[in-house]
Amino acid sequence: MVSSALAGRIRELPDRPGIYVFQDADSRPLYVGKASSLRKRGASYLSGRHEARIATMLQEAVDVEFVVTDTEAEALLLENNWIKGRRPRYNILLRDDKTYPYVKLTLDDYPRVTFTRRLRQDGGEYFGPYLPGGLARRAIKLVQKLFEIRVCRIDIDGSLPRPCLYHDMRRCLGPCVAGLTTKEDYDQAVAAARLFLAGRNDELLRSLRGKMAARADSLEFEQAARIRDLMLEIESVTQQRKLSSVHGEDVDVYGVYATGGSAAICALVMRGGQVLDRRELFWEGQQEVSSEAVLSELLPQIYERTTFIPREIHLPFPIDGQESLAAWLSERKGERVYIRLPVRGTKAQRIALAQRNAALAHRRRFRTDPGSEKMVEDLRQHLGLAEPPQRIEGFDVATLHGGETVASLVVWEQGRMQKAEYRSFNIKHLRQADDFASIHQAVVRRYRRRLQELGAMPDLILIDGGRGQLNAALSALVELGVEETPVVGLAKKEEELYLADRPEPLRLPRRDSGLRLLQQLRDEAHRFALARHRRRRIKRSLTSRLDGIPGIGPGRRKLLLTRFGSVEQLRQAPREELVGALGPVLGERVFKHLIDNPDRVEG
Repeated sequence: MVSSALAGRIRELPDRPGIYVFQDADSRPLYVGKASSLRKRGASYLSGRHEARIATMLQEAVDVEFVVTDTEAEALLLENNWIKGRRPRYNILLRDDKTYPYVKLTLDDYPRVTFTRRLRQDGGEYFGPYLPGGLARRAIKLVQKLFEIRVCRIDIDGSLPRPCLYHDMRRCLGPCVAGLTTKEDYDQAVAAARLFLAGRNDELLRSLRGKMAARADSLEFEQAARIRDLMLEIESVTQQRKLSSVHGEDVDVYGVYATGGSAAICALVMRGGQVLDRRELFWEGQQEVSSEAVLSELLPQIYERTTFIPREIHLPFPIDGQESLAAWLSERKGERVYIRLPVRGTKAQRIALAQRNAALAHRRRFRTDPGSEKMVEDLRQHLGLAEPPQRIEGFDVATLHGGETVASLVVWEQGRMQKAEYRSFNIKHLRQADDFASIHQAVVRRYRRRLQELGAMPDLILIDGGRGQLNAALSALVELGVEETPVVGLAKKEEELYLADRPEPLRLPRRDSGLRLLQQLRDEAHRFALARHRRRRIKRSLTSRLDGIPGIGPGRRKLLLTRFGSVEQLRQAPREELVGALGPVLGERVFKHLIDNPDRVEG
């Protein structure tokens, strides 16, 4: 229900295009929206029913501000900028850029191709996102192989006496050495790589075909043969990536699946009539959200991050602000962009395919399973529970010779994994590896705090291990006074279940749905524990190897860990990269320390 004061402010909105910003009592933005008429859009919040996300926002809002624009397309761009910059709680925002791998062509005089997870306003060209990230690295290798674009970070002035191994392998034109290539030839290679990364292979092949003919006419047969071989390589790659063919369109086909507080978007990327890629994007929040809201709020964010805009965008249903989105994209592309809603024929079949892929992506990412009701009912019967478990929490331990021991906690609730509720525990006061003590400590710490904050326990606790690990967890629950909470241990070797009231382990059929659910949780807890353990080892290794260097404190150690990832990669980094990260004096000091102390560096 909107307060009378807020309703009065909404009625004062002008009849002009622009954006509106709902704010809370501390003037923090809650939600940013756009409209062709602020007054008409504002009136929609005063009447009718709203989805849970918007209804909750209106209960918190006490004021609304606005910014007027000349057109709705300008309002869309402004809305996108405000959402990114102010991150309102109730807007749908793509996860941080570092989640998505991109291939970047830098703005250098001799551009290089590189892998990145961050989009910056640095003049570089970004292609992607590529999911999974291995596709981005494969694209970089193809660009090196086909066009011989450099990947190094050095300054190019042609003064080096000899090129690196990449030139000998025909993976770089060698602009670092005078006479190996020309600026014109390198720029042409970059232009061809740009078309290739954008998926515009037909245009690229036409250009190369013309150059090959020109070389042949000039009797430069060796150069013509090299261009011919390059064309054959590109055609081979194109055929390998070709999933379907239509009439030469450049189209992005979208499917979306939203349920509860999460959503998955699948985009089939068609260039020149070929499905070259399938991209997946995800969103997770706290409130129920509709598929229409997901697409209408995320599409502007998606296309602001991409270099190439297709001629057509196919959607499964109409979205809010569809006309303004088309106008904005047309302005960016420099020609008309169409947003279509296919209902029959081949185009509608592609929409259905994208929708199915989105549903599968959602199930895979958020661990949802349409058969979860059968799973929990099977578990109830096997474990003798009073009710089917709706919330299960699983524990695992990771250690290496007793060092940096980490316990992980993962949460499954009502059919899917709740990643926002995952936790890890750095196990303390152990001088050697002890799984039993580690489990006991993690269980005590987890549920002592949960009982203090929520006063509630999960329906079932899963422990990765056998009788010993189970008893350690049971003793922890007795210590907390909640020994009635059901606990089960799952041993890896024979996939046996250990229960407190059964002297012998319970063996279920390998294909039992209840067992599969527990295995899924156990494997996820194991993955999460290993990831956290590896992060701690890398951090400790880097810290110990840089101790004693004047000027290297916690902040700079964190910077080096973020940039280089491991001590081995730091040791292999060239002097120029260390100087670029730390400055000339400190970078030279770290470089010399690593050279003078190779035995102190872990591989």
